[in-house]
Amino acid sequence: MNDNQHRISRRAFIKSAGAAGIGSALAPLVGPKRADADTPAYDADTAGIPTRPFGRSDIHVPILSLGGMFDIPSNQTMLKQAVRWGVTYWDTAHVYSGGRSEAGIGQYFESYPEHRRKIFLVTKSTSRNGRGMSDDLATSLERMNTDHIDLFFVHAIRDAADMGSGMREWAAEQKAEGRIRLFGFSTHANMEQCLLDAARLNWIDGIMMTYNFRLMHEEKMKQAVAACVDAGIGLTAMKTQGGGAVDTASSRELELAGRFVKKGFTDKQAKLKAVWENPRIAAICSQMPTMSILMANIAAAVDRTTLTKNERQHLECYARETFSHYCSGCTQICQNAVAGNVPVGDVMRYLMYARSYGDLNEARRLFAAIPDATRNRLTREDYSVAELRCPRQLPIARLMGDAVKELA
Repeated sequence: MNDNQHRISRRAFIKSAGAAGIGSALAPLVGPKRADADTPAYDADTAGIPTRPFGRSDIHVPILSLGGMFDIPSNQTMLKQAVRWGVTYWDTAHVYSGGRSEAGIGQYFESYPEHRRKIFLVTKSTSRNGRGMSDDLATSLERMNTDHIDLFFVHAIRDAADMGSGMREWAAEQKAEGRIRLFGFSTHANMEQCLLDAARLNWIDGIMMTYNFRLMHEEKMKQAVAACVDAGIGLTAMKTQGGGAVDTASSRELELAGRFVKKGFTDKQAKLKAVWENPRIAAICSQMPTMSILMANIAAAVDRTTLTKNERQHLECYARETFSHYCSGCTQICQNAVAGNVPVGDVMRYLMYARSYGDLNEARRLFAAIPDATRNRLTREDYSVAELRCPRQLPIARLMGDAVKELA
């Protein structure tokens, strides 16, 4: 796709989106084009969102994926617009919103059955055995009014050893029966080691992992991504805004945002672009519960403006300056330090949902699922060793107390 073709695609997107007020979302992205890439347009009705190959499969996916951790039944119009604008990689999970996320997708396919063939559909199971995954898969297929899942994940893996117990054979059986096309796992804890170990397994098709401007430059993460690409594993990045459990709505954050707006895009769009500039990442999965977020992210995806060296340096500098604001998911360190008495990593993530995502309801729902005895221990546990060992020197004790105050 040459630069002129891209401008036509972008104009088509602006025209098609105009009725929904896309102008304000696209306004920041008006700077000169600084790079181009020979990426095929996705076979959708719309704006030419680039696609990339997904691992060793013969499937190309849009570089932007719709994360379904929101009230999908009430957002049917947004799903229709996502299809219209080319966001046809949809990600959900058996447990999201107590099943309402999958039910909302099923409601959409009931209304628009012809759109199912356009969607690269992903869902996840929290089970760790064949029987449980089979039950979850059957429920997911029924909820979503479909006969197959394009990519089925085991959800929230912290150790690739969890991918044993006959999972390879289970996945092969489901593929042979046509219920799933690809198989893998998601991880937002101990990601680097999970990726490295998965690459050695030689049968994982795809992985979704926490990956952002904070983590992408760390040596172990770079090695892990390279190992997965060499093994033919398709990679989807999540948690790409790099928000953490510590509130980062500081003057430094506002300064960074202002700097990027002057350059022609928002700081959030810049953070997406930083990840997309790594061609080894097939897609970014982003929770987009509102039309304005969907449109702004699409604007970033279809615009070929790349970050300058100076802009990348500003992001890296900001990451270094706020090093101790971000939980990087190395939960084996802190949770081993408290003998597994407290799910520190999970609580950190719930705080992130509340503070960085602004999704207090989901954060509280997840926090409430922690057993009462464990929640009561949060403010009584001795975190001194955990704080001493934390690579990012997070104030773990204070954050656990904050979680009790904010999420209970």
